[in-house]
Amino acid sequence: MAVNSNQHQTSMCKRVTERLYAADLTIERNPALKPKPDPSTLVFGKQFSDHMLTVSWSEAGGWQAPQIKPFQNLSLHPASSALHYSIELFEGMKAFRGVDNRIRLFRPMLNMERMYRSTERSCLPLFDKGELIKCINKLVEIDREWVPYSTDASLYIRPTFIGTEPSLGVSRAGHALLFVIIGPVGPYFATGGFSPVSLLADPRYVRAWRGGVGEYKMGGNYGPTIAVQSEAAKQKCQQVLWLYGENEEITEVGTMNLFIYWTTEKGEKELVTPPLDGIILPGVTRQSLLDLAREWVRNKNGKGEVFQLSPSCRKNWSPLHWMASFFQE
Repeated sequence: MAVNSNQHQTSMCKRVTERLYAADLTIERNPALKPKPDPSTLVFGKQFSDHMLTVSWSEAGGWQAPQIKPFQNLSLHPASSALHYSIELFEGMKAFRGVDNRIRLFRPMLNMERMYRSTERSCLPLFDKGELIKCINKLVEIDREWVPYSTDASLYIRPTFIGTEPSLGVSRAGHALLFVIIGPVGPYFATGGFSPVSLLADPRYVRAWRGGVGEYKMGGNYGPTIAVQSEAAKQKCQQVLWLYGENEEITEVGTMNLFIYWTTEKGEKELVTPPLDGIILPGVTRQSLLDLAREWVRNKNGKGEVFQLSPSCRKNWSPLHWMASFFQE
């Protein structure tokens, strides 16, 4: 009988715990609200709202009641497992204010499903995805004035899950903290808006490898890339294009997935992206683009499938083992 190695890995760490319930949520309002920044001055990750969401967990007591409280520093034991052994993961999602003034989260369940997979791989306690979304929705509702009144900015939502076991030793955490902070953001890159960015591709460096944790959103996947990112900046590049293996396979960019839109030797237009084979992060934007492209092609000419890269294409683009191909007639 065939065994899925990823399923085998995570099942060993699956932890049955008491559920996290949004109905138990308590709210403490911040009496000192901060002024809201001008949307035109926003940069990424520098401003935070007035409140945060926290949920504690322990092996003995399970999930505690979730809390929304004033934004504040965390108090951690110096031996906390997240600080020593990178037992930590996070997510990144956004809320937008529409032209109708309604606030919408962008496909939050996809983020929760990815966070759940990262949680399994980290041996942290599992949570109810729908219940956590309800808590996040309430946090956004309370701090709704922090959602920019702008189509060029958004509210960034950062769920984070850390092991807080107050003892040294490489083992799964018996204490953990899940928290969510939010804040208004502008464009991620200094180029701004939809301006293109430059990429550094250097085969000397590898971000992830098969059998590792490259497909999970863990802090340990990002810290080691900073030195290479600094090298990219010296060469006037905004990001790193990560390669893998002897054939220098294209995988992903430092903070995003990669698509290539090209015309083949036969004159056919194709949209291609590297596969989800354990090396790259399964991005929500990536999935959304594939969903839209498949739907667009299906409505236009009924075609939209995943094919193995043809020999003629492999000669020119050997890094791409598989491709999603969308033909226009």
